[in-house]
Amino acid sequence: MLKSTSRKPARTPAVICCIALALLLAACSSNDKKENMTERDLYMEAERYLRNDNYDLAEKDLQLLESRFPFGPYAEQAQLELIYAQYRGYKADAAIASAERFIRLHPQHPNVDYAYYMKGLANYTEGTGLIERFLPTDMTERDPGKALQSFEDFRQLLNRYPDSAFAGDARARMTYLRARLARYEINVANYYFRRKAYLAAANRGRYVVENYQQTEAVPDGLAVMVQAYQLLDLNDLANDALTVLRTNYPQHPSLDANGNFIKEFDLTASLQRRSLTNKMTFGLLDNPPPPKFDNRAEYLKY
Repeated sequence: MLKSTSRKPARTPAVICCIALALLLAACSSNDKKENMTERDLYMEAERYLRNDNYDLAEKDLQLLESRFPFGPYAEQAQLELIYAQYRGYKADAAIASAERFIRLHPQHPNVDYAYYMKGLANYTEGTGLIERFLPTDMTERDPGKALQSFEDFRQLLNRYPDSAFAGDARARMTYLRARLARYEINVANYYFRRKAYLAAANRGRYVVENYQQTEAVPDGLAVMVQAYQLLDLNDLANDALTVLRTNYPQHPSLDANGNFIKEFDLTASLQRRSLTNKMTFGLLDNPPPPKFDNRAEYLKY
């Protein structure tokens, strides 16, 4: 028995035109429906979309409400809801712009603290896309610009509205941001060690010690200072930093059981262990690993 070789007839241009016309009519019907909706109906529909996590449609309704009823009773609340819809829809830049606009237009609004909070939250999560949500990513190695801006947003919130309902969460996030910014400085110091820019590394370590007290990066900042000053032959400064490190953080991994700076953290010692390949290529290949300070694993033990 022969198999049928018939195929479904290809869609003719007339059929395609009919489908396109039907879609156009459906869109027009939807637009007509929106045009006939009252301000309250638009707001309630947007609220329903928000409850169902349909943030794109909620955003469109809220924007339409504001454009059609800019002075209506729901307009200001819609602007606040728009910030939330854009934030939850992973449109951080749009949420930040909407928050800034609300703060500028309604500085005395009873809920303006929410706009400050959402602006800080949008900057806080900026850069954490799909990959970062599912794969481990060290955010302390990212550019700190958004973290600094988020810290400033939360600081403004606390200064202006210390009794805000969002103050507690803002303080907790600021604590995390301080630790993240401090760790970024240590990462930069480690990079400077690779570049043999020892004075720049020492300055980064000192900056952490002076500006990020009570973060876990402080002992690493002290260790960076010890290492860098030793390499610069600034022994007095190195000994001062070592004394502080030994006194306050005796368990730091750069110290041995007697409180002495471990030689493995000394770049001079590592250069003495250069491989034959490194010597034959005059240091171009197989370079000894530079010092790297990161005590976060130690903190995970406790």
